[in-house]
Amino acid sequence: MSDYLNLLSDLIAKAKAAGADAADAVLAAGTSLSVSRRLGQTEHVERAEGRDLGLRVFVGKRAAMVSSSSVDPAGFQALAERAVAMARVIPEDQYAGLADTARPPEADNLDLDDPSEPSAEALIERASRAEEAALAVHGVNNSEGADAGFSRSEIVLVTSAGFAGRRTGTGHSISATALAGSGVDMQRDYDYHSAAHLSDLDDPSAIGRSAGERAVRRLNPIRPQTAKLPVVYDPRVAGGIVGHLVGAINGASVARGTTFLKDKMGQRIFAPGIFIHDDPRRVRGPRSKVFDGEGTPTRPHALIEDGILTTWLLDSRSARQLGLVSTGHAARGTSGPPSPSGTNLYLAAGKLTPAELMADIKLGLYVTELIGMGVNGLTGDYSRGAAGFMIRDGILAEPVAEITVAGHLNEMFANLTPASDLVFRRGVDSPTLRIEGMTMAGA
Repeated sequence: MSDYLNLLSDLIAKAKAAGADAADAVLAAGTSLSVSRRLGQTEHVERAEGRDLGLRVFVGKRAAMVSSSSVDPAGFQALAERAVAMARVIPEDQYAGLADTARPPEADNLDLDDPSEPSAEALIERASRAEEAALAVHGVNNSEGADAGFSRSEIVLVTSAGFAGRRTGTGHSISATALAGSGVDMQRDYDYHSAAHLSDLDDPSAIGRSAGERAVRRLNPIRPQTAKLPVVYDPRVAGGIVGHLVGAINGASVARGTTFLKDKMGQRIFAPGIFIHDDPRRVRGPRSKVFDGEGTPTRPHALIEDGILTTWLLDSRSARQLGLVSTGHAARGTSGPPSPSGTNLYLAAGKLTPAELMADIKLGLYVTELIGMGVNGLTGDYSRGAAGFMIRDGILAEPVAEITVAGHLNEMFANLTPASDLVFRRGVDSPTLRIEGMTMAGA
């Protein structure tokens, strides 16, 4: 740890000596090991290691950033001089500068680092178990394989204003993809899981079995007639609705005026009782961190509180543009400046079970897969390819495919009801969601 902190401090000093008024530097280092299995054979084993470095300098109100895959101090002088030379010739940015909300990093009690590291043989065994379980499902006759992986990462951030912080984390993952049917009637589906600690990772056999069962359920789909009806989103895809909200309240988009929610702060956009949270301090959370990409301390936020929009997601630059204060949502890599981004996002659970949520639906659609990116962040128009099942008299019925679901996000948000089945599994989580009055375009 101290070596990287000292290295970045040295780079900052060289940037100041080259003429920078202020600077920050970020280093990302990591190792990964992954394996792929298909039909009982190991197809791929890969181990990767890498380190990347990014330096951002400020000369007055001019900012420039350079990056390098070399962390050799012998090259720091040239790197710093190149960054400063670039900054001197680009236009001024009145909002540029280090975050004035940065604070010394707090103790990290988020438990993101699993000290154990699996061997390639252990990963092969996990992938084998997942694929074998998928192939054992009646009706599954082929496989696109199973993957297992492990990664360890380290992020170090140092600024000329005195901030110096480091965070580390690990990740275990397992996935499987199964095929059922044959020819033009073939269907595929998948399941996956990832976790910081192996003890939290789903059993590989359960992942494979789920992938196989999902594929079989999709056999012999129909293309239903176009209709306006309630649409129910499976938790695996419901998080996308939360993602669309977060994209629309991104401070950079708000500052540019390129979001349909730009004038909605403090207004009701969801029904009463709806809460959407961002929790960067969740223990073992997939995106947890105690400081953001500019050194600002993170804290939990209720983005939607009882249906009302309460905040934008802000880094320091977008906060200055809007006359506000950073919310600790700056995210960054080594090759670009910080920008606002969410962390562990979730829509709070409702009171009804999924079965109760669907019980009164005479004719509806249950979506298990979404295709394409047909969402316009400027207007709020929503149109996505979809597959799933018809709902008839409150029960899942025949599978459907080659359809489109469409609406407007303002109306979708206002007519959304969550079920009670929230489970924390991903960076964006949601229970089953029901949205009234959407258009299903089919035959």
